[in-house]
Amino acid sequence: MLRKLPPRTRTRAAPRAWQRMLSGRRLDLLDPSPLDVEIEDIAHGLARVARWNGQTQGPHIFSVAQHTLLVEQIAKRQVGHLDQRLALALLLHDAPEYVIGDMITPFKAVIGDTYKAVEKRLLTAIHLRFGLPPELPAELRRVIKAADAGAAFLEATQLAGFSIEEALHFFGARPALPAAVEREHLTPWPADTAEERYLAQVRRAL
Repeated sequence: MLRKLPPRTRTRAAPRAWQRMLSGRRLDLLDPSPLDVEIEDIAHGLARVARWNGQTQGPHIFSVAQHTLLVEQIAKRQVGHLDQRLALALLLHDAPEYVIGDMITPFKAVIGDTYKAVEKRLLTAIHLRFGLPPELPAELRRVIKAADAGAAFLEATQLAGFSIEEALHFFGARPALPAAVEREHLTPWPADTAEERYLAQVRRAL
């Protein structure tokens, strides 16, 4: 008697883990190659990724590209001179978000270390592409972290509806910036403007 064979199952292809960029590059999130990283793709993406999940005031999103330039302005006043390596590291500190978006801190806490692992792989590839070490020295990380927190304070209180007390609790002290610089960098820019300004600043640092 012939034994019945189980029904044939279709072989499923592995899920796609790469993203096609406008440059034509395919960036693999599981194994990102520095050769597939282009600064034009980073600038284009970051100018269209919203900080604070888009929950900010104004007719335009407050983009990660604009946030990055605000961080750079704060760092300049906190440490004085920015050498080429620090300037570039500041401008690329959120660069993985051109692929994975700006995940808000509460959601990062929900999903745990998975996001951090993907983010670290991407940042390593980006650093190698532009001549930075895979892991930045501790002193550079401290400068970036302090300036990033200062930018978050200003964005939170002026764009995202946080009270001063909430911002002090979550982000620390308010950074010192000239009023004109603060006003310019906290007025959300159109995406094309953010892209152009970010790209120009990175090219100066390269």
